[in-house]
Amino acid sequence: MSTISNNINTMNMSYSGTGRRKTSIARVRLIPGSGKLIINGLPGELYLQFSPNYLRISCAPLTLLGLNKEYDIHVKAEGGGLTGQADAIRLGLARALCTINPDNRSALKSQGLLRRDSRIKERKKYGLRKARKAPQYSKR
Repeated sequence: MSTISNNINTMNMSYSGTGRRKTSIARVRLIPGSGKLIINGLPGELYLQFSPNYLRISCAPLTLLGLNKEYDIHVKAEGGGLTGQADAIRLGLARALCTINPDNRSALKSQGLLRRDSRIKERKKYGLRKARKAPQYSKR
């Protein structure tokens, strides 16, 4: 039984990578195909609201390496908003491309696509309205 599943896995070559940004997490799977982007079961253009900026950000690693039409991208994204999810998809895609061919790493790293953006929302402190916003000062 295990030999059958091993053969299926080698025939269905899929490469995965995980990306995070703010509170968004994107699990990316690359499958050899025609270049379709599927996010949470929807076409990528529809999910990212046809925004050219989000689409460009999401597919930046593939564009850099010239592999736009080589792989289908299947993404499970959760948490955060569209900007965080687009950046998380970009990082997960870059990590998946590194597992395909380690030579891709130097090109992706020089463009900063393998660096996780660690900026997250700062916590609210007691006595303040927000993380740093203090109540209005009254002299008398």
